[in-house]
Amino acid sequence: MHEIYLTREGHQKLMEELEYLKTTKRRQLSKAIGEARAHGDISENAEYDAAKDAQGMNEKKIAELEEKLGRARVLDNENMTSDEVLIGATVKLKDMDTEEELEYTLVSEEEADYSQNKVSVTSPVGSGLIGHKVGAVVDIKVPAGALKYKILKISR
Repeated sequence: MHEIYLTREGHQKLMEELEYLKTTKRRQLSKAIGEARAHGDISENAEYDAAKDAQGMNEKKIAELEEKLGRARVLDNENMTSDEVLIGATVKLKDMDTEEELEYTLVSEEEADYSQNKVSVTSPVGSGLIGHKVGAVVDIKVPAGALKYKILKISR
């Protein structure tokens, strides 16, 4: 198994989700199973089957999160260089075709969220930016064609 690199915020978010699933969600599902069981014969009880399935899915998600957190390494942004695009960096870009300015934070696949401008380092854009410095013009091949960005600023 390979290590997973997470920002402090990403690590905290996974820890909170795990805590919720282990406490609140488990109690809710246990209660739902008890209520469904109270309805009588569980051999033909759709509510009971659905509650047991939901419980199984919750336990699977808990195991997945525990496994990810066990492999996680939290990034220490204070000791990382800000003159090169690396995981954890926030990059201000200029689209050379549209003149539009964009800003992305490069994160692991587990933290990627395009709606928050967090792109995975394994995505075409993320992997195309890795290792470049301020002022570099980068050509990135994406499924829809090609992008051309100039790196304006790198911050942590």
